[in-house]
Amino acid sequence: MRKADYGRRNFYDLWLPELAPSAPLVSYLSSGPITAKRWASFEKRYLREMTSPAAQRLIALLALLSWQTTFSVGCYCEDESVCHRSMLKKLLIAAGAEMA
Repeated sequence: MRKADYGRRNFYDLWLPELAPSAPLVSYLSSGPITAKRWASFEKRYLREMTSPAAQRLIALLALLSWQTTFSVGCYCEDESVCHRSMLKKLLIAAGAEMA
């Protein structure tokens, strides 16, 4: 399925681009094989992006919501180990999120 069809086909309820890696960062990661060095650089840069006030507010909000409701965080990446979801999960846990 094409990424553009996710919302139209009701694959998610809310899109939070503030928690996604920036377009230049995605381009960097996809510009070659995902080596340990490339992934480490991506991780460092993504974590830096997540220090923005907007991202910090959303991470705190999701952490608090996790105590009241169940939700899922998704992405179109097939392998979570080389996806920003793995780092976002750690950020949410660090912010006090309850994980199922």
